[in-house]
Amino acid sequence: MQGMTQHLTLLTGASRGMGLAIARQLLSQGHTVLCISRSVSDALAQHAERAGSTVLQWTHDLAEGAALSVRLENWLNEQGDDAWTSATLINNAGVIPRIGPLSEADAADLARTLRVGLEAPMQLTAVFLRATESWRAERKVLNISSGLGRRAMASQAAYCAVKAGIDHFTRCLALDEAQKSTGAKVCSLAPGVIDTDMQAQLRGADGSAFPDRDNFLQLKSGGQLTSPEEAARRVLSYLARPDFGSHPVADIRD
Repeated sequence: MQGMTQHLTLLTGASRGMGLAIARQLLSQGHTVLCISRSVSDALAQHAERAGSTVLQWTHDLAEGAALSVRLENWLNEQGDDAWTSATLINNAGVIPRIGPLSEADAADLARTLRVGLEAPMQLTAVFLRATESWRAERKVLNISSGLGRRAMASQAAYCAVKAGIDHFTRCLALDEAQKSTGAKVCSLAPGVIDTDMQAQLRGADGSAFPDRDNFLQLKSGGQLTSPEEAARRVLSYLARPDFGSHPVADIRD
């Protein structure tokens, strides 16, 4: 059993981009991090060893969130009510489907986007809150959102819908948890524009199918993209704020 000074963080999408940077920084701070991604990062395991921290890496496709939820709930139930000082779930993983008008979308591609980006976070949040409800630990849920959840963009219907769903599900969740004497603190946070593979995907889209492509090209050429490491630092700083959860939907730039 872990000592009472231990901090547990569950993190999806930890194998690259901002998720990987978040995992590295948490491990450097001494957290135990359970990473859920489609692949294992040897570099992350080595970083944890150097930091003297514990990383657990589960390989799972978040499009199959129901099976993952069962595994996670069983694992959490094994921890004990006083195993951790704090327990945090960060729903970070997401995918962008083929960029283009909805009329040209593939049904399976749409389904995967919705499952990874919205269904899985709701499933994992449900089991996290249920399994930890009796814990003495401070509990938080951080959902990584996007400005596109709050403004529409052509050829991005699925991604915009996922992030709008994340925002509104978090608002509802905040109301749920406020009814409990020891409810979790929750927030859906837009982290700003980050220099990741997702941005590269947007810049590489067919301009005739994506009217806003030039805007993303200009963000890159103008040096307006935040590095994954800096974005992770800002997100974790926000997570550590005393008033975390006072605004269920927030933007790191506010």
